[in-house]
Amino acid sequence: MKTAIIIGAGPAGLTAAYELLTKTDIRPILIEAEGQPGGLSKTVVYKGNRIDIGGHRFFSKSERVLNWWLHFLPIDASVKSSSIDIQYQHRRSGFTIDEEHKAAGAESMLVRPRKSRIYFRRKFFDYPLQLNARMIRNLGIPKMCKILASFTRTKLFPISPEENLAQFFINRFGRELYLTFFKDYTEKVWGVPCEKIPSDWGRQRVKNLDIAKMLKHALHSVFSSENANRKSTHTSLIEQFLYPKYGPGQMWETVAKEVERLGGRILYHTAATGLNGNDAHRILSVNLSNSITGETEELSADYFFSTMPVNDLVRQMRRVPIPEDVKEIATSLEYRDFLIVGILASGLALENDKGPLRDNWLYIQDKEVMAGRIQFFNNWSPFMVADSTKNWLGVEYFCNEPDPFWQLDDDSIKERAIREMEKIGILRREQVLDSTVVKVEKAYPSYYGAYSRFGRVREFLDKIENLYLIGRNGMHRYNNSDHSMLTAMTAVENIVSGRIDRSNIWEINIGDEYHEEK
Repeated sequence: MKTAIIIGAGPAGLTAAYELLTKTDIRPILIEAEGQPGGLSKTVVYKGNRIDIGGHRFFSKSERVLNWWLHFLPIDASVKSSSIDIQYQHRRSGFTIDEEHKAAGAESMLVRPRKSRIYFRRKFFDYPLQLNARMIRNLGIPKMCKILASFTRTKLFPISPEENLAQFFINRFGRELYLTFFKDYTEKVWGVPCEKIPSDWGRQRVKNLDIAKMLKHALHSVFSSENANRKSTHTSLIEQFLYPKYGPGQMWETVAKEVERLGGRILYHTAATGLNGNDAHRILSVNLSNSITGETEELSADYFFSTMPVNDLVRQMRRVPIPEDVKEIATSLEYRDFLIVGILASGLALENDKGPLRDNWLYIQDKEVMAGRIQFFNNWSPFMVADSTKNWLGVEYFCNEPDPFWQLDDDSIKERAIREMEKIGILRREQVLDSTVVKVEKAYPSYYGAYSRFGRVREFLDKIENLYLIGRNGMHRYNNSDHSMLTAMTAVENIVSGRIDRSNIWEINIGDEYHEEK
């Protein structure tokens, strides 16, 4: 029997394993450095409270992905199908939400309302931004006049050529709105000026959303029926999404169990430390090390799937003739790390204009704090918090490992987060009951620096005939979970069909059809 070694048991790796088990006679072996599946989509449990790392809405324009998710976690039986806005998409997939696709109990999906807002100067703004009474009231007439004048001027005299992210934002929103809402937050996320980030990032993540589209959507919401023309609505404007009852990790824990039941293996606490090839540009085996036992071994296989960071992949290759420029580019690729502080609170100091906060996220625009976003886990799912009378939130920071903040001990990081939440009026210190820190290295592949020459690395790695790059870090591309899954599905299809060319894998997350902006 042929075997495939898959490095990483996140969405891409587990999808590849399941597809191999159900569509081929190839037996997968997954190598996972952590003690649980899910990768960047795992759920961390702290004293019964669950942390969604980064926030994962289960929405996709891919019918195949929707079917795949609901195969493992059907929609909760308590949900009335007549109230589900996404039912139209299910009909497109060939089924309605009937008893066959519902589940009772823990193993199920919830349908959750989407609500994310910008929190700026202690005021709420809709996210995605909308031209409405709230924005006018919060910014004031003089500021709105400057924004509209700036937008008009940009439309008449756009920046050309459009080379960096600052120019991308200015061309779509005008300079005034860019400086108000986009510049500071984006630079907080990536740690570099927008002028140093290529416009490609904006084209991938923001697509064509601009003020004109914002206005069109506002009018559409007023004059159109709720479910009309769903497919044409830009995915940044979706209002509901699927979400596993106990967080995104529940999906991947369920898939992992099925992979093992079908005969696949998952080696936890195990890291790939070397990939051994030959001069024929094939990978022959991988060296492994178990972080618990210290044991090492070498496994051979017929196929290799990598979701590990590209710089680590190239660095670990042995007996593969790698050109010097490929080595230099790969090792120079940059990443942004992620840190989240979970805070359990008896209540919130923040007042909302219409009752309790229902937001999944608040985007923190204010420059005087480092925090970039706040998740309200109990709004993702009420089952994310052990005590429903408490507030369970996650304060998100975007860092680099060498940063002084990242290097602080956990108590100092927690103190910083609590102090910042007090400063911007989210909660009071006396409301804090408990807190914890979770760090994730290389959470976001960066689109600056050596990335401009990444095509050379891709060209070289694609020529290794039995190696497939899939997923976010595996492709050094800001893929969402559904994109990562589609790359894995397509890679397996290529093996089945005998296709050598990898271009169909790289084409995923290029067109609007696949994209959902967070």
